[in-house]
Amino acid sequence: MIARAVVPGLMTVAALATWAGQALAQADTATAPPPPAFEWDPNDPRVGLAAGWMDAASAIRGLEHVAAIPRPDGFHNPASPGDRRFINSDLAFRGQLLFQGNYQGFQVFDIENVSNGAEPELVLSVLCPGGQGDVSVFGDLVVMSAQESRGRIDCGLDGVADSVSTERLQGIRIFDLSDMRNPRQVAAVQACRGSHTHTLVTDPDDPANLYVYIQGTGGVRPAAELAGCSSLDPNEDPNTARFRIEVVRVPLAAPERAEIVSMPRIFADPTTGDIAGLWAGGDHGPGTQRTSQTTQCHDITTYPEIGLAAGACAGNGIILDITDPVNPRRIDEVVDPNFAYWHSATFNNDGSKVVFTDEWGGGTAPRCRASDPPTWGADAIFTRGPGGRLELAGYYKLPVPQTETENCVAHNGSLIPVPGRDILVQGWYQGGLSVVDFTDPRNPIELAYFDRGPISQEEIFTGGYWSTYWYNGRIYGAEIARGIDVFRLIPSEHLSEAEIEAAEAVRVEQFNAQMQPRYTWAPTVPVARAYLDQMVRSGRILEARAGELGALLDRAGGGRVPAAELRQAAARIDTDVAAIRAGTLGGDAERLTRIAEVLRALAS
Repeated sequence: MIARAVVPGLMTVAALATWAGQALAQADTATAPPPPAFEWDPNDPRVGLAAGWMDAASAIRGLEHVAAIPRPDGFHNPASPGDRRFINSDLAFRGQLLFQGNYQGFQVFDIENVSNGAEPELVLSVLCPGGQGDVSVFGDLVVMSAQESRGRIDCGLDGVADSVSTERLQGIRIFDLSDMRNPRQVAAVQACRGSHTHTLVTDPDDPANLYVYIQGTGGVRPAAELAGCSSLDPNEDPNTARFRIEVVRVPLAAPERAEIVSMPRIFADPTTGDIAGLWAGGDHGPGTQRTSQTTQCHDITTYPEIGLAAGACAGNGIILDITDPVNPRRIDEVVDPNFAYWHSATFNNDGSKVVFTDEWGGGTAPRCRASDPPTWGADAIFTRGPGGRLELAGYYKLPVPQTETENCVAHNGSLIPVPGRDILVQGWYQGGLSVVDFTDPRNPIELAYFDRGPISQEEIFTGGYWSTYWYNGRIYGAEIARGIDVFRLIPSEHLSEAEIEAAEAVRVEQFNAQMQPRYTWAPTVPVARAYLDQMVRSGRILEARAGELGALLDRAGGGRVPAAELRQAAARIDTDVAAIRAGTLGGDAERLTRIAEVLRALAS
């Protein structure tokens, strides 16, 4: 049944080794040196925070906490923060609505005024147990992952008692929310390994259909329950349900006809055709991580505007060509001796870099202690070099130690659209959230943070931020044991008021972190000022020239600059840019060019 309620410091780690990704993972035998222990500031305000479920002490920098959305009835156990049946999972957004996944189903909140401190409005609760509960939204459709064996096709609350049952649902559910007062499950697509996560994909040449990539990480279901499911090794059964993903086509005019249309073998060896063609599992030599075998992807992030996807696939990070979304094709892969389990991926805005996360400890263990290596359970930042090949550039890990009772490891995040910079907001479970600049991938820096003390000082409970995402001017954190937190950026020595204003002006109609949008910026004074602030901060513009441009932008912001003067200023910038590129003047040609473009747009 569907039940509903409508209710009025800094730490950077340079690359420790050059890791060649050109060869297949099985051939890699290089070893990495033991990474150093944490080098952390004992005076960091995050050290020694008092514990508590709803009343833990907190520390914040570069952010303002503007709202908290508690978990509604039916989606938490008030007697225990550790009841895993009620875990909050991922977030998705459409218009003024926020969609919150939960192992019990999902909720929809109206967030139109939350960022200004108003109380949120719970619009809808859908009780539909099945575990994981990751959600994506596309128009009036909500897609939700189900992987636990208790999930029923009919969303029944009593679970499935039999070990083999045709009533069980492990895969994806599709709901139609065109009438919020009457949500309907219109499709349930079964998968042999369930759906731990899923990813939406669009095709500009096929606007009639939406595609969904299913990433199942569970055990293979018996064929008696779902025909065609086999758990055998590839040499025993070439049709095994392992070593693949499933691609679902959803006709937008008839979503009830959603079905699996392909099962790509994206891990295959291109020479031999062996479907188990990537990392075979095990460690990479003395002092390295033991890494899971690549039989599945945990997360795939698609970027339709550039025709690529980045897959975090157990033992490998991979790049896919998704110009034909039904038949994604692997074009590159890497391994890393410091990674235990490749978990998620985020491109920068122009697709020239990819940040992969390592979920060392599975998200339930304390992996940010002072004694833990700074490259284990961290981000690995790759650039896309010649031919688009992935090249390891550096690592980033939360720069403050957490306690033995705090589950902490790199987890889900998204870009913050500051023009001219690559900035990621990221959840670290009970490590809180961190805002990271990876514009220089070899020297990422922390810009802002928020952290609470542990849920308990005596025992470990799974809690903290499953994900933290930027959406239309605010950061939203999916707190596993508490609800949702909302933050806004505030100016600091790392981030100017203009940079924040330029980011806050970017708007999208809907947001699913695993289907990454391309951000663009209107030619406005704050955007030009953001580029100028960046040049001043880095010392890449003469002080007098910066003062001249700053004064011009101040006047332009008040509409007091004639068009001819703006064009003349743009022409002077063109002269500077030519001199910089000729090597006769120092400065930042790229950012100056962007400022000139804004000035010409303002003059038109």
